[in-house]
Amino acid sequence: MMLDHAAIRRILPHRHPMLLVDRVLTLESGARIEALKAVTGSEPCYAGLDAVDGPGFDYPVSLLLESLAQTGALLWLHSAPGNGFPLFGSASDIRLHGRVRPGDVLRHLVRLQHVNAGTAMFGGETWVGDSRVLTAGSMFAVIRPDIDSRPGDRPSAAGPILDSHETGDAT
Repeated sequence: MMLDHAAIRRILPHRHPMLLVDRVLTLESGARIEALKAVTGSEPCYAGLDAVDGPGFDYPVSLLLESLAQTGALLWLHSAPGNGFPLFGSASDIRLHGRVRPGDVLRHLVRLQHVNAGTAMFGGETWVGDSRVLTAGSMFAVIRPDIDSRPGDRPSAAGPILDSHETGDAT
């Protein structure tokens, strides 16, 4: 099964700039998923950088892990939909094998290892072309109950939007 960006947005509550999966190439419910994320030089992590070369222009490992975790969450939530917000808990046996730069397309391969009452464990790897750049032996995620939104609404990854009257800011 393939999922386009609109279908991904229906499953994951994350939004720009933290939605880090662009397309799902294959999804075997309850088993495995293969997804893509294009890295661009206009991403917020590159804002304010003058140089386009050097280690500062490598895509941050934390965002690589988050993108892989979101791919795992897509597999989990598609396989066992429910109400709530997926939260990345922990990861073990993480190995960085290479660098990622703007223009690279990440290909995440994730396998579901275990699901139990609002928790999931999965592992996977990330590739750029024929080069493996990241391996995660095990990642753990939980579902935070969706108590803050109305039925049918998905919570925003950034939380509620407040206007100037609620924040006290003058505009």
